[in-house]
Amino acid sequence: MMIGLYIAISRGNLVKKIMGINIFQASVILLYVSMGKVAGGTAPILIDGRSEIVYSNPVPHVLMLTAIVVGVASTALGLALVVRIKEAYETVEEDEIVALDRAEDAKDLATEAREEAGKAASEGGVA
Repeated sequence: MMIGLYIAISRGNLVKKIMGINIFQASVILLYVSMGKVAGGTAPILIDGRSEIVYSNPVPHVLMLTAIVVGVASTALGLALVVRIKEAYETVEEDEIVALDRAEDAKDLATEAREEAGKAASEGGVA
């Protein structure tokens, strides 16, 4: 569980982050499934003539099956977004993407400042 969390937090590569989250999710699923297992228990299927059978609780297993499906879908969506980010920024490294965004923001702010300065100069000349 901690390995997945560590990978998700410490890595700057977006694909590695998604894989870390996937490892974290799989470990949580294994934890819940192991808690739902009863020692000596069996699947909750009624057998005629036998009343001393110990059953395992099926609810954690059913919930974790749903979690597996949601996890696979989330991983697929995350990887699809990484592909889209790779196409837009040509990198999957988080720090490079942030640097590119900041450079773009600085360029936009400089452009807006120039436009406002030009607008103010033209209004000052008319009045």
